[in-house]
Amino acid sequence: MTLPAPNSILIIRRDNIGDLVCTLPLVRRLRECYPDAWIGMLVTRYNVEVLQGNPDVNAVFSYTKRKHLAPGESAWQAMFERLRQLWQLRRRKLDLVVLPAEGDQCSARRMARLVAARRIVSHKDLAEKLQDGHEALRVGQLLRVLDLPGTNLPPASIRPRPALRHEMLSRISPDGAPVLGIHISSRKPSQRWPQARFVELIKALHARQPDLRFALFWSPGDEHNPLHPGDDAKAARIVEACTGLPLVAVPTAALAELIAGLACCNQVICSDGGHMHLAAALGKPIVCLFGKSDAKRWHPWGVPFRLLQPASQTVEDIQVEDVISAFEEMQTEASEV
Repeated sequence: MTLPAPNSILIIRRDNIGDLVCTLPLVRRLRECYPDAWIGMLVTRYNVEVLQGNPDVNAVFSYTKRKHLAPGESAWQAMFERLRQLWQLRRRKLDLVVLPAEGDQCSARRMARLVAARRIVSHKDLAEKLQDGHEALRVGQLLRVLDLPGTNLPPASIRPRPALRHEMLSRISPDGAPVLGIHISSRKPSQRWPQARFVELIKALHARQPDLRFALFWSPGDEHNPLHPGDDAKAARIVEACTGLPLVAVPTAALAELIAGLACCNQVICSDGGHMHLAAALGKPIVCLFGKSDAKRWHPWGVPFRLLQPASQTVEDIQVEDVISAFEEMQTEASEV
């Protein structure tokens, strides 16, 4: 039986940046198939910038998880705001709620019930599940439940704020020289490349390609912060060791700044993480360093990439020469297109 096209759709994705980025191909396909539908997204406040300017989304709703409350923020106020938004969504009389994440999704399912959607679609509705594939494809399986095509999914796409990108570009490469973005941070210890390797990489690439500019990105904050450890000290040591080289430190206190900065780069070298998925959604070729992470599921989606993952699954075991070789291979391929 062919189901009527939904007039209003809500997608709830409560997890990390990379998870949300890998949901965007599904959103694009829903927009292609339902061009006149109202499509909203409910995400965490930390991730909301990913959806800035997205032409496939009519409205974005966000909330703060209790564990992410800033000092001084009231848990009661955050809860009230969440309930207010759910009531607002309930009044839309939603036809469909999509829960793209796998697992029980108890909180997301509770939200879906609170907005009183006519239909809820999740991985529980799949008769057969993809066990070995990219997250974008695993999310895309839900399209089958809606009798929509789930193959040949488009790349994810995000948009930097134009004024912020212009400001970043004037700092990173005012003369228009090519820029290599290097992100030095990773949440997982197994995916952290040593400071000395980054310095060696930058010096070696500068010797081989003197016209290349370098933009250094990192997770802001102190490395001893128990909630959000950062790499301010590590970045400062790298900058000091690269004095005299065309390296620009790009502090990014806000996600909008990171997106705008990455948008200014021609290629990116980084470990697996949310920043890698942001770079891919900006269309940047990537050399990615993988440690204890499922490369088949989390590799860059929709862009050229070289993935380096040692047998030890420890990024520290990747040599500088391997990264340079992967980077130059990617450059050669791009020049031949």
